Amino acid sequence: MVPGSPAALRDGVVVVGAGVVGASVAYHLARLGVRVTLLDREAAPAAGVTGASFAWIGGTGGSGGDWPGGAEDLRGSVLADHRRLEAEVPGYAVSWTGSLAWPAGQTAADPPGAPGRRRVVRDDIAGLEPHLRNPPAHAVHTPGDGGLDPAGATRALVAAARSRGATVLLDTAVTALETEAGRVVGARSSTGFHPAATVVLTVGTGVAELSAELPADVRVPVSPAFLVRVAARPGLVRTIVATPEFEVREVREGELLMTIPRPDDSSPAALAQAAERALHRLKNAFRGAEESRLLDYRLGRRPMPPHGPLIGYAAPDRSAYVAVMHSAVTLAPTAGRLVAAELATGEQPPELRRCRPR
Repeated sequence: MVPGSPAALRDGVVVVGAGVVGASVAYHLARLGVRVTLLDREAAPAAGVTGASFAWIGGTGGSGGDWPGGAEDLRGSVLADHRRLEAEVPGYAVSWTGSLAWPAGQTAADPPGAPGRRRVVRDDIAGLEPHLRNPPAHAVHTPGDGGLDPAGATRALVAAARSRGATVLLDTAVTALETEAGRVVGARSSTGFHPAATVVLTVGTGVAELSAELPADVRVPVSPAFLVRVAARPGLVRTIVATPEFEVREVREGELLMTIPRPDDSSPAALAQAAERALHRLKNAFRGAEESRLLDYRLGRRPMPPHGPLIGYAAPDRSAYVAVMHSAVTLAPTAGRLVAAELATGEQPPELRRCRPR
């Protein structure tokens, strides 16, 4: 029996990490009838970096349309895969509000960039964001962009995976990969041993440590991101707004998500001051934001593979697989579908050719 073949998968797949990528992989495997176990060290899904994501779905995600390496090969399916999950997964919902962006240094002569974007002027901006105090002279509008509640979407994927037969074990910290004669045979956790034909690592910045003994080179630099949650009047912000100072969107009625540049000092006092500054900028930028108040804030540790997503087998015998990427929330539906198809059929999706670990 060939490792990684459909027959071998009768032994099952273990997915380590119940963030949005792991949840997507587990759901898509269960959807194909593969026996899958999803493990996570936390008591709830999306408790790690997924929960600290701004979750901008579309072409930008705050990065000006940067799709490094193999991400470029995935981008054509991103919006369709999110819409597919909306149709087939109860509770998975994207708010397709579109986005407005005016980066620092942008001029009226700058091209709008990727297809689907258009340049708009002050009157258009005021119509899209009527509460904005001082609309810029021009901005880039991307009507097809959207955002989701990253924790809610991940919980929906986990529930859908479970409903299709997946085993979900939370409060289960994986401490090591178990090997026999050099082959990974499962994962060792705080609750015992979990055998598998293939172990899939989707734990973001934790992938490097768990894969340290594997042949693949899985280096995952960390990029901190500062996320602020604000209670505000419903409808204060109508689109995803990206200014030179902050990004903001309504994640659910009466609740905004904001991101600002990470403060140099990450002490608790400095983070609290940065959150207050974010709230002050919001109040200055939008009419009707005067009564807005902080709900919480957190500093996330985003995995940032320098050459794009790392998706593929981490051992030549196909007993271990890694899936780590930025932006995970944007790419997770497409990545999960392709990973599950590769594991279930043994066929290599051409879209993942440039994503392979070395």
